[in-house]
Amino acid sequence: MIVGKVVGSVVATRKNQNLTGNKFLIVEPYENMCVTGRIVAIDNVGAGIGEEVLVAIGSAARIGCSVQTSPIDAAIVGIIDDAIGLE
Repeated sequence: MIVGKVVGSVVATRKNQNLTGNKFLIVEPYENMCVTGRIVAIDNVGAGIGEEVLVAIGSAARIGCSVQTSPIDAAIVGIIDDAIGLE
């Protein structure tokens, strides 16, 4: 899992049918997360732009969203209230 900040959103009117009804957000991982560049993550917890989030990646993202048959590689699974030593 990684920690990052939501910096934007993605709108896709045409997408895989298993992704219909889902919200996509752009997450900027913190430098010490060993992930380079921004990622697009499905949001099933109601995160918003500017919030710090916990993101599951890989197969854990599909399991965390209960959508094992969807083409998901990153999912926001938590909104961080407080964290020490992130930045």
